Amino acid sequence: MSDTPPKTGTRDRTTRRTSIKYILMLGALAALPAVTTDMYLPALPEVAEDLHTSAAAAQFTLSGTLLGAAVGQLVIGPFSDRFGRRLPLIIGIALHVVVSLLCFLAPNIGALIVLRLLQGFFNAAAGVVALAVVRDRFTGSSAAAMLSRLMLVIGLAPLLAPSIGQAVSGLWNWRAVFLALALIGVVLGAIVLKWMPETLPPERRRTKGGASTFSGFRVLLKDRQFLALATVPGLGMAVIMSYVVGSPFVFQDEYGLSPAQYAAVFAINGVGMVISAQLNAWLVGRYSPMGILRLAVLLLLGLTLLLPVIVLTGLGGVAGLVAGLWLVLAMHGFIASNSSVLALNNYGHMAGSAAALIGALQVGLAGIISPLVGILGGGAMAMVSVIIGCAVLIVLILATATTAYRGGGSNRPGRRRLRPEAEPAGAAGAES
Repeated sequence: MSDTPPKTGTRDRTTRRTSIKYILMLGALAALPAVTTDMYLPALPEVAEDLHTSAAAAQFTLSGTLLGAAVGQLVIGPFSDRFGRRLPLIIGIALHVVVSLLCFLAPNIGALIVLRLLQGFFNAAAGVVALAVVRDRFTGSSAAAMLSRLMLVIGLAPLLAPSIGQAVSGLWNWRAVFLALALIGVVLGAIVLKWMPETLPPERRRTKGGASTFSGFRVLLKDRQFLALATVPGLGMAVIMSYVVGSPFVFQDEYGLSPAQYAAVFAINGVGMVISAQLNAWLVGRYSPMGILRLAVLLLLGLTLLLPVIVLTGLGGVAGLVAGLWLVLAMHGFIASNSSVLALNNYGHMAGSAAALIGALQVGLAGIISPLVGILGGGAMAMVSVIIGCAVLIVLILATATTAYRGGGSNRPGRRRLRPEAEPAGAAGAES
């Protein structure tokens, strides 16, 4: 008969395929800001030469992108709480495409810096909305598992984007990178229009206008535990960016690696973060996010304290340092998703604003802290010193401003379930 229900195995396979498509879509959106930055990295020397400017000015086109992203998240997040997720996302991606094309035409370094700032501002919508959508649909361990799976997609950005950018700019010049970024935006926009459901129904939106749109930030900033948990991913990102800023000079100047060898080291460490994120997705089905987080940050601190020993004694040579950094960076897969989920847990009614503040803290803290590597001398000890400082701050913040070490984090098995009230109309089948 035609109304015979599908077999359970068929239904499970369909749900699995839908879940994979959903994860890939949100992961690609969340990775857009990183791709925008990383594809451009190999072209920096060519930019400085072509626009007749200094290396420092060319590097500021990266800083401008981060600054724009920090501000953009704070603006776009509250608007997504008021107008839903799709509209701000579609507008942000569309303007990302427009600004990318303008970057292609930039006549001088000043114009490029301003345009990169705008590019960061608009494509921040992709990262904010991706995180808010996870909170709209999932909670607790289910949300942590989803974010961990997204890390598999997001983690590919720093592995592949620089090589793609190098290939694109090699075929033509650095301007072609922005044509590629515009094309990526067009593809993502088409995917969103066709497959992205609205996950925030009108009855759950913050309807008051004017200053009330941003009033959620006042609530969030008064919540000590939220601020602490939202700061942890930012300090974790500062660990990564301190490594990104310092490692080219450390491995190539101090340890004598070639650019190709350094690229391989960079990829190896990126794989570590992806693997740990997937392991975390498995663990949150068995242990609470807080239980995993409080153990992971202690492991992070212990591992960072091994780094100066490796540097000062030369233990293991370059392989020893790579192994130490691999373990340190891998801890981010356990820390970022669980702390973000815990921060968002009580703010499902304003997930856009909460996700925006978490994202802004990530970009802002990484942007403020990572330059300390250069200020301290740019060598291996400078890099590991900044990394250790971040790890110490993470542990202190969790210990003093949260319940992580005061009975708040239990090792009860997590439950992978979608909150019934969070299920938006027309979004069935996207469960994890």
